[in-house]
Amino acid sequence: MREQVRERYAVAATSRSCCDSDCCSTGDVTGGAYTTDDLAHIPDRAAEVSLGCGNPTAVAELSPGETVLDLGSGGGIDVLLSARRVGPAGFAYGLDMTDEMLEVARRNAAETGLGNVEFLKGYIEDIPLPDETVDVVISNCVINLSVDKPKVFAEIHRVLKPGGRIGISDIVAQDHLSPAERAERGDWVGCIAGALSYAEYRSGLVDAGFESITLEPTHVVTEGMDSVIIRARK
Repeated sequence: MREQVRERYAVAATSRSCCDSDCCSTGDVTGGAYTTDDLAHIPDRAAEVSLGCGNPTAVAELSPGETVLDLGSGGGIDVLLSARRVGPAGFAYGLDMTDEMLEVARRNAAETGLGNVEFLKGYIEDIPLPDETVDVVISNCVINLSVDKPKVFAEIHRVLKPGGRIGISDIVAQDHLSPAERAERGDWVGCIAGALSYAEYRSGLVDAGFESITLEPTHVVTEGMDSVIIRARK
């Protein structure tokens, strides 16, 4: 499944735009997820390959001087926005497993001239950063793609500093839907079949050690499944 996900996003990275592939995007990048001001400071290619379902940089309420990690950073739009929000005293990491996406993201970063950005290759189940080095973890419609979500939650908890927080946009299923019913609504690499329910998401974060957990739906993606803002603290 991981290889299928990687292949899908490699195609998205090398296509003219994400709309040329059956990607995970559930909304118009120019129509609500990001403001006009956000996009004015971002290379066009970063916006074109944005495959998310929200704007985690906004929900995470980033502050100057913070260190941010974006899981599944793709073409880099959320990393670049984060780098601008945290300023020169802060730092923004992007983590992605797809070489083609990393190449696009690094070109986008070079175009912006931002010096407080680094894109890392790796898996969100095995984050290549030391313990307690990050203030904020963000992610944009990526955790649903993992086949080992408890490991993802544990890794997020590990790299966060005490008091650190998450600001995640993700697809979440209503609790009455079984895994089979979720799969009927879409495939895994399309961000649907692998989505957790509200109860599963909350219990997974609790088991990893998080508190002050909130799950706020923003819009319906398909019947019984929502785009959701997830917040929590270590």
